Amino acid sequence: MKIQNPILKGFHPDPSIVRVGEDYYLATSTFEWWPGVRLHHSRDLKHWELIASPLNRMSQLDLRGVGASQGIWAPCLTYDQGTFYLVYTVVKAFYCNMYDTENYLVTAQDIRGPWSEPVALNNFGFDPSLFHDEDGRKYMVSMVTDHRVPKKYAGRLVLQKYDPVQKTMTGPVREIYRAERIFLEGPHIFRRNGWYYLFSADTGTGEGHGQTIQRSRSVWGPYEMYRADFMERTDEGEAYSILTSRHRPELLLQKSGHCDLVETPEGEWYAVHLCGRAGREKNPADAARFPGMRRYPLGRETAIQKMKWTEDGWLVLDCGEEPQSNVPFVEIQGPKLQEYPFAQPPERDEFDKKELDPEFQSLRIPMDGRYLSLTARPGWLRLYGRSGLSSKFSQSLIAKRWTEFSFTVSTCLDFEPEVFKQMAGLILLYDTDNYLYLHVSRDEEIGKCISILRAENGSYSYPAGYVPVDAGRSLILKAVVEQERLQFYWGYEETGTSPIGPVLETGFLSDEACREGWFTGAMAGICCQDLTGFGRYADFDWFEKKDGSQTSS
Repeated sequence: MKIQNPILKGFHPDPSIVRVGEDYYLATSTFEWWPGVRLHHSRDLKHWELIASPLNRMSQLDLRGVGASQGIWAPCLTYDQGTFYLVYTVVKAFYCNMYDTENYLVTAQDIRGPWSEPVALNNFGFDPSLFHDEDGRKYMVSMVTDHRVPKKYAGRLVLQKYDPVQKTMTGPVREIYRAERIFLEGPHIFRRNGWYYLFSADTGTGEGHGQTIQRSRSVWGPYEMYRADFMERTDEGEAYSILTSRHRPELLLQKSGHCDLVETPEGEWYAVHLCGRAGREKNPADAARFPGMRRYPLGRETAIQKMKWTEDGWLVLDCGEEPQSNVPFVEIQGPKLQEYPFAQPPERDEFDKKELDPEFQSLRIPMDGRYLSLTARPGWLRLYGRSGLSSKFSQSLIAKRWTEFSFTVSTCLDFEPEVFKQMAGLILLYDTDNYLYLHVSRDEEIGKCISILRAENGSYSYPAGYVPVDAGRSLILKAVVEQERLQFYWGYEETGTSPIGPVLETGFLSDEACREGWFTGAMAGICCQDLTGFGRYADFDWFEKKDGSQTSS
């Protein structure tokens, strides 16, 4: 059996994995998207099903006001003595001088919940990870942010005990890693054969990303970094990476790093790691940020690699230093490994269930009855118009991830706006400053109309003008994306849609192109705004997303 990477496509960064019996559970970051932390379940490391998010109550998580690509960072999922532990960071301020990185812990006896209210931990930096030692003691390791100019050290990691009875951090905070050149983050500690291993991501999260490993006889260090001949380095400041794609721009899986480890019941070791598939476009040479860099509309994804132990007790990729897109399972002793596929959700959501499809996420807040209803008009989803698309507090918007470079997304909308400040429609977005929005509104002269709003880093335009449409009739809205090109369509029937506006570029809806945030990925969804404050609603009969190239009419 072979596993095709990425195993989680589109916007699934910072993976953390744990095995309980024959079940594998994987957590990924969600940043400003609600609910917090995505959890997936597998029985074979190949097929994954989305299960309930652990942070799904406002009492657990309040993201109102957080900036783009802030919010939930790098969850760490572990299991000990019948309890699941999830530690994570809520970033409240980052693109500034002083960072606010609040670290929390929630627990559950069942992975599907309910999960506890959060326990506050220390806030030295982000990427906390909980380690359960063999003697029952628990420790949290995290990186340390430094707001000073210049920074005193390029990278620091600190360790502190956690008391599960008192539910508090305890004892001194001690540095276990400090370096002038090599920056480490995303640390995990695990123990094997009397060694403590410190497994950390290196060199940011872009195309230079990688993964290092260190070890010590004491959990407190000192830790020795693994340095081997196979590790390609171009200067003394470059990290010693056991996994990276920084020297091979032609590889499918770029940005590879930020790993976590799992051992199978048969004693095989695998690493899950974030990665990215580069699009065809690059930033302009004079871009304000990341000039000339390749763009990644799908965001950072999750892949898996087989690992092996060297004779002298170091962990390395089974295939070498470079990540593979196809991961073979070797023959193992005992029962043969079986595949456990899960039923895939339908491409079209008819909105005929009592709860929203968990693949949908909203921005910063849950879609409670103030924003959304699945019962007000049976068989339809009703969105009540709230704040505008730049709001970081109260948007009526739900969206799904882009998982391929080519796809079609469409919906059926019933909406009767009274003024131009009321809008609803189909949106493709990266964050509050970058989106393409095919929407219905109302103009003083032409009445009910359809238009396209394009927003790129605070610059706005209407590339299709305003096209009149019939009052009292539902509309089909559709977007066909082929690589970095998009064509919008509209019509009164699915079989008779017509293009609206020019072919638009979508490459700016990507990590490197957005000026504020660059840690998430492009999304496609539906939304409704009412800037009058009266809450004019829009009804959606269905929402459909089909991956792959499509012929549209």
